[in-house]
Amino acid sequence: MEKIIDENKQGETLILDKKVGNGKKLFIESYGCQMNFSDSEIVASILADQGYNTTQSLEDADLVLVNTCSIRDKAEQTVRKRLAKYNAVKQINPKMKVGVLGCMAERLKSKFLEEEKIVDLVVGPDAYKDLPNLLAEVEDGRDAINVILSKEETYGDIAPVRLNSNGITAFVSITRGCDNMCTFCVVPFTRGRERSRDPQSIIEEINDLWSKGFKEVTLLGQNVDSFLWYGGGLKKDFTKASDLQKATAVDFSKLLDMCAKAQPKMRYRFSTSNPQDLTLDVIRTMAKHDNICNYIHLPVQSGSNRILKEMNRLHTREEYFELIDNIKTLIPDCSISQDMITGFPTETEEDHQDTLSLMEYVKYDFGFMFAYSERPGTMAARKLEDDVPADVKKRRLNDIIQLQQIHALERTQAHIGKVEEVLVEKTSKRSDAHWSGRNSQNTVVVFPKENYKPGEFVDVKIIDCTSATLMGEAVAYSKNN
Repeated sequence: MEKIIDENKQGETLILDKKVGNGKKLFIESYGCQMNFSDSEIVASILADQGYNTTQSLEDADLVLVNTCSIRDKAEQTVRKRLAKYNAVKQINPKMKVGVLGCMAERLKSKFLEEEKIVDLVVGPDAYKDLPNLLAEVEDGRDAINVILSKEETYGDIAPVRLNSNGITAFVSITRGCDNMCTFCVVPFTRGRERSRDPQSIIEEINDLWSKGFKEVTLLGQNVDSFLWYGGGLKKDFTKASDLQKATAVDFSKLLDMCAKAQPKMRYRFSTSNPQDLTLDVIRTMAKHDNICNYIHLPVQSGSNRILKEMNRLHTREEYFELIDNIKTLIPDCSISQDMITGFPTETEEDHQDTLSLMEYVKYDFGFMFAYSERPGTMAARKLEDDVPADVKKRRLNDIIQLQQIHALERTQAHIGKVEEVLVEKTSKRSDAHWSGRNSQNTVVVFPKENYKPGEFVDVKIIDCTSATLMGEAVAYSKNN
């Protein structure tokens, strides 16, 4: 099975199943953001060289790995429940080894080994290349841990194993880490400093995907707009770069342009953007290339300037509005989605109304909305009391969700009567007689199968919709096939 998980959507699971080696069996499960799912493909590639095949059967596994998320408490509690399930299986299969990967491993470190006796190894996001050594320690009867954050590691030299792939869409990681110290967020602490990958290795991976028949790539990073390559090093060290390095540096707009030109029939998306870093050059590059999708995930988190300042979001609502205006001017049919946190410490009813008014201004196509969850170690947890009552958070969250549903329906209704290019991805969940795919705006489109096939671009006339899905009829093959 396959699920594409948005960067901030929690609690969904992907079990990877594909033979990648010979001998021992690996069961790997991923939670949280798209980067975790991409990382799991890197892990599978590393372990393939150690003779591991992946399996969907937990009971048959020699090694069980769970790739974790720490962005909200609910995500961590889900992992705890899964570990309890693993423990029950381990009672039957005592030789089975269990490892915890990802952000939760980085946050809790050795504490994990103390709290969860079932866990044999703990590996942070920058230490996956050390997995063979750590597994050797486990085989010798010792607990193993490596959660050292790197300032250089990008895994750009590892070809990911496209596990359980549909053969049509793929993730390509371009940056790791984050330098934006939002007060509510654990990512800078669990994934470290921001660093970019060599553009040439990105192009090579995309070329390889095209040669294997893939039709769409999503460029991934905690903050893709901060991509900056000038021959290596951290972004903040750019001031020390030579004049030649600065003159030939590749930023995100240039990388997008390179990708679009390298494979002009490949379709491109990217995630996630940060309002303070999304430049007009990026928007212009999107408008320039037909194969870059007209969709931007642009988290805002709050509509209140006061709360934005408390969150250390380095933009105001007015600056956000200006950015939205520029997007809609340069790319009139661009789809925009949001992340929103309600109930942040000290949030008042006036702040909440500011958020609703911001949503009315933008009218997002869809969004990911959550009540504030205090994360240990963050500045908000250290400095601010979580003082908004749970019932108030719930009511405000419901207000936001209801308004988003209204806007989402308005946005999908605007597609009715148009002919739009859809990349066929899979059979519709609701009907075996229909295909499901996405248009440029990242909206799901369902239409009768007829003689079309997965991986083909099809022009579809939209005839009906819900707030989340467009329904249509195929008109012809797209010229982009």
